[in-house]
Amino acid sequence: MGILEQLISAASQGVKVRSQQVPLADLQARLGQRDHDRPFQEALTRPGMSLICEYKRKSPSAGEIAPGVELPEQVKAYEAGGAAALSVLTDETHFDGRLEDLGAARAVCGLPILRKDFVVDEYQLYEAAVGGADAVLLIAAVLDDDRLRDFQLKATELDLDCLVEIHDEEELDRAVESGAEVIGINNRNLDTGVVDIQTTYELITDVPTGTTVVSESGISNREELIELERVGVDAALIGESLMRSDNPEEMVRTLAGMSDNTTEHFLP
Repeated sequence: MGILEQLISAASQGVKVRSQQVPLADLQARLGQRDHDRPFQEALTRPGMSLICEYKRKSPSAGEIAPGVELPEQVKAYEAGGAAALSVLTDETHFDGRLEDLGAARAVCGLPILRKDFVVDEYQLYEAAVGGADAVLLIAAVLDDDRLRDFQLKATELDLDCLVEIHDEEELDRAVESGAEVIGINNRNLDTGVVDIQTTYELITDVPTGTTVVSESGISNREELIELERVGVDAALIGESLMRSDNPEEMVRTLAGMSDNTTEHFLP
């Protein structure tokens, strides 16, 4: 079984267990308790390159990333540095994430929050909405056409934005056909684990005008962000390099070009 199949299998098993512990009806009853939403897509489309800064404890490829780095301090540093949004891993089996991390992040910062997980069931959309997320990741490689479309429709009903992640031309076509408004181009090959930022440059030329584009994985310096913005990328999702940084606030500020007077998208 390949790594993606393992991730999908673990996600499916996790949903089965959690839905027995907390029935869907209980989540639906709690929807009215949500506080005001924080528009995720809007945060990515302001002038300049927006940064989605990620909190993750470990990954299948990197192992444990930043022992001792606690979520409250890290996400507050991201916000202080000028992040436009947060990405929070909630996959427990392979990334040591927790659903509770969404609420913990929401409690200490005002940024919109993306729930990053392997969404395989509508139940997870309700979990995201109740748990404190403003958006969810939908991976084209994980979902068939019907679920990719239906999950976006359900997310809209729940006041959640969607980041539809693609890795190649076929998945891009499927994402566009599904009506995706925010498309994330993952520079990591899910089969080999190899990261190549050229993937974004190759695929963005076929993204329809008006679509919000996010480049994911393998981005670690300001020069790369400048080039990505030049070709039309609206936002970049950055995680591991920030998690390993001794000063994440300053790193976000540097990546965002705060010293270059390119801060329009951070203004209220």
